[in-house]
Amino acid sequence: MKILKFKNKQKYKYSKKILIEDLILSISIGIHNFEKLKRQRVKFNIEITTDPNLKTDIKSIVNYENVIITIKKITEKKHYELLEELSESILDEVFKNKKIKKIKLKIDKLDIIKETKSVGIEVIKTKL
Repeated sequence: MKILKFKNKQKYKYSKKILIEDLILSISIGIHNFEKLKRQRVKFNIEITTDPNLKTDIKSIVNYENVIITIKKITEKKHYELLEELSESILDEVFKNKKIKKIKLKIDKLDIIKETKSVGIEVIKTKL
């Protein structure tokens, strides 16, 4: 009698994501004159997909704290008229990290229209 051995060759497909939820900053943004005079609360939610083959050590990961620092620096630099303009500045800077494959960025103005909880945009950008 011959015994057959089956090799368990499981292969996995997965992704790694960094999540930053509800980062609220007071920034200068908007096209209206009153928006240019006073900072307003803006909420950032960002989902960053990284290379799934990265080692899980401190030198290899994408550090969420550095991403937050980058967003703070960008929003402190100047007045942005449009959320779209701000989002492109953030995406360009964060994508400088070669480990990042995809970014989903949602930006909401929290106090601009009384009848809403927030208004904003969502942008998804992927490296080809």
